[in-house]
Amino acid sequence: MPNLGVPELLIIALVLVLLFGAKKLPEMARGVGRSLRIFKSETAKLREDDDDTQHTVQAQQAPVQPQAQPQPAAAQPQQLQASPAPAPAPAPALSAEEQARQLEEQAARLRAGAAAQAADKHA
Repeated sequence: MPNLGVPELLIIALVLVLLFGAKKLPEMARGVGRSLRIFKSETAKLREDDDDTQHTVQAQQAPVQPQAQPQPAAAQPQQLQASPAPAPAPAPALSAEEQARQLEEQAARLRAGAAAQAADKHA
């Protein structure tokens, strides 16, 4: 492809002015600039997500202990105090919504266990 010199660039600029008008060119340039900024920020987020995914995959490759069955309420507070069980890593095939739902369910179970422990202390 031949190099574009000054005369070629002037002809291109003249054609753009004739097609779009002098008033619309700055608006179009602003729009292109905004689009590029959005594109760059989204690609940066994708890179961060890829890094997070790589860390998650590495964590999932470690051996995972099976989750214990629920115990009676009296024994459960001792389990929570002694050593909280590590949260099982979600399967990589799950969507972000599914992972969030599982985390919310796990948080609800932990809150219920903490409430039962507090009730046992006050009783």
